[in-house]
Amino acid sequence: MNENLSAAAQLTAQDFVSIPEESRKTDAIVRPSVSYWADVLRRIRQDKVAMCSLVIIGIMVILAIFAPIFSPYDYETNNLQAINLPPSAEHWFGTDQLGRDLWTRVWIGARVSLLIGLGGAIAPQIVGIFLGGISGYFGGWVDMLIMRIIDVGVCIPQLVYITLMMLVLGSGPMAIIVTIAVVGWMGAARFVRGRVLQFKNREFILAAKAQGASPMRQIFRYILPNILGQQVVSITAAIPGAIFTEAYLSFIGLGIKSPMTSWGQLAQTGSSLYRLYPYQLFIPGVLISVTILAFYLFGNSLRDALDPHLRD
Repeated sequence: MNENLSAAAQLTAQDFVSIPEESRKTDAIVRPSVSYWADVLRRIRQDKVAMCSLVIIGIMVILAIFAPIFSPYDYETNNLQAINLPPSAEHWFGTDQLGRDLWTRVWIGARVSLLIGLGGAIAPQIVGIFLGGISGYFGGWVDMLIMRIIDVGVCIPQLVYITLMMLVLGSGPMAIIVTIAVVGWMGAARFVRGRVLQFKNREFILAAKAQGASPMRQIFRYILPNILGQQVVSITAAIPGAIFTEAYLSFIGLGIKSPMTSWGQLAQTGSSLYRLYPYQLFIPGVLISVTILAFYLFGNSLRDALDPHLRD
């Protein structure tokens, strides 16, 4: 053993260099460097829950677009000879109390509900990002004014806002989207204001200011991209809430009016006949539940994928 140690000690630097490079490589596996967004996509693809949720959402969107186009029935045409028919080969989801084909009406309703869900999630975020960014960056009396408006606004129950807005604007998808935007922008503005306060005194913002960047450029070019990921998660989480709000408004008679339809309006109509024709309530109810669950699960997976602290 002592002979081996003495022989190893006599190795010179030249002898070490002469050793083949392959023998000096370690067996460690180094993951190639990827960008942040590429890593986010990789983690989403590896998440089975996220992919299943995305597939469900995609199926709902495809059926909402194409199913009414290829249906032989119109969503608003009455047929008094085919009233309250159960699901069959001719009418896949049956018919309602006016003989209208429920398959067609369900997917027309999906168009309306998904449109309201997407618009009702994006519109409040746009307003909240704009006002919250201005409030957090400029501070002073601007911040005081916007924050006091929010403080007063959040003290009033949302149901009061929604009821008054729907009575003023009437029914319709755009009226519901505007109502949700008026109610929902305050939470987004508070969140964005807090994030802007964290970033506005960072070194890269001070450098942009020294180079003559305008306040709007500093907000929208340098600050907002750093919080965009969290806002995307907020939008994804707000979509099921907007869908549920539409269903709730239609269920109590303040939302979509017949002959136009939505999932909430179909559930409201089916609830009056659910003892005799349960499929008229069961079908839209299941679609609402599955779609909301898919959006919630995808939003949770997206939140985890965007979290830089969870990168492996």
